[in-house]
Amino acid sequence: MSVACGMECVVVLGCLRWAWKRCTYIGSYDSVSWPTATAEEFDPVPRVCRIILAIYEPDLHCPKYAPAGGYRLNPDWVVKRVSYEQTLGHAPPYLIYLDHDNREIVMAIRGLNLAKESDYKLLVDNKLGKQMFDGGYVHHGLLKSATWVLNAESETLRRLWEENGREYKLVFAGHSLGSGVAALLTVIVVNHGDELGGIPRSLVRCYAVAPARCMSLNLAVKYADVISSIILQDDFLARTATPLQDIFKSIFCLPCLLFLVCLRDTFVPEGRKLKDPRRLYAPGRIYHIVERKFCRCGRYPPEVRTAIPVDGRFEHIVLSCNTTSDHAIIWIEREAEKAVEVRG
Repeated sequence: MSVACGMECVVVLGCLRWAWKRCTYIGSYDSVSWPTATAEEFDPVPRVCRIILAIYEPDLHCPKYAPAGGYRLNPDWVVKRVSYEQTLGHAPPYLIYLDHDNREIVMAIRGLNLAKESDYKLLVDNKLGKQMFDGGYVHHGLLKSATWVLNAESETLRRLWEENGREYKLVFAGHSLGSGVAALLTVIVVNHGDELGGIPRSLVRCYAVAPARCMSLNLAVKYADVISSIILQDDFLARTATPLQDIFKSIFCLPCLLFLVCLRDTFVPEGRKLKDPRRLYAPGRIYHIVERKFCRCGRYPPEVRTAIPVDGRFEHIVLSCNTTSDHAIIWIEREAEKAVEVRG
């Protein structure tokens, strides 16, 4: 009896410790020591977000869901739009945009569609340590999707780059699910530039907006010069270290999942988790947009902090009413635009 009571006390104390840590942790703590990003390096982010948003428009000549200020795109420069019917579930929809104003060829990939089973299949097609790549580990399903997209569009991208004097930058951009595909697509292109006419690493860029954890820490750091992850304050996805397939399996037993997370956080040392080379992280250099303060109401002028962290990346889920709204591309575009205006 005394042993059982003792075990109950240990479990209760562990849960209370976990609840205290979670309830008092705020998103801005993840980047509190990071330096502020310059206006020049962050300037492309709102523009990239608008191109991703344009994927959702059925007709860019007569937009229905334009953000404040419009898309600021030339619809005639959209080279190609690919829908779910054309990808056959191998990848999310995407578009290719030839941006003559900024001398860029942009491939933008949309985020997770809750109504599409094929998107879920991409997310859950992975296990810890399942896919090795370039000396590290990557998300298996997202790598397969990135490979499919490259095989489908390599000739188009090569032609556009060569027709424009082999001088335009090649930019991959994606949101949520699409961010993982874009990031791994970038890694493949950087290593196999010959497939696109020999494009150099210096002309390849990637913007992973609200990124999924898709590569191990050594790869995240290795490609920080070409991949940028943009995270709005409390966004949950970049902090979701629990395997995605376990989350979807546990969706009808959320208390069970929370209990297991509680025990893990209480009894498993954080250093042990971070030392696992198979653990996946948000890719590249991270830009963290912070626009709310602890125990204060309202939004403040957004501050953008940046770093290439090597000792963990957004390891704690934030218990906040903004956890899911901060994942929305429309809010990220809005706050990124404000940040550019403030920095400008």
